[in-house]
Amino acid sequence: MDIYTIYANHTEDVTAHEFVALMRKFLDKLVEHDKMVSYRITRCKLGFRSMEIPEFRIDMEFNDMAQLDAAMGSVIRNDNSIETEHVGFNQYVADDIQHFLYRDFPDE
Repeated sequence: MDIYTIYANHTEDVTAHEFVALMRKFLDKLVEHDKMVSYRITRCKLGFRSMEIPEFRIDMEFNDMAQLDAAMGSVIRNDNSIETEHVGFNQYVADDIQHFLYRDFPDE
């Protein structure tokens, strides 16, 4: 499993609940169209963290890099209006976003 992780804050234009609702709308569409296996959205509890990273963490699970690449291609091509949903939340992501790509280890 490949896990694409994003750490992000929302802009002042939306509340945390609105931000997550918009994000779920986009991510649900990826799952619905088999472009992603699953996702999880978490929020830093009580501001507790050992370094300055954004407050929200989004973990998106993909079977492999081919599925991740297909998902990214779907966003770019706007398949099934996916890009519309992506823009719907992406405009509310603050500038301090961080991206990471993890994998299950060790490999099978």
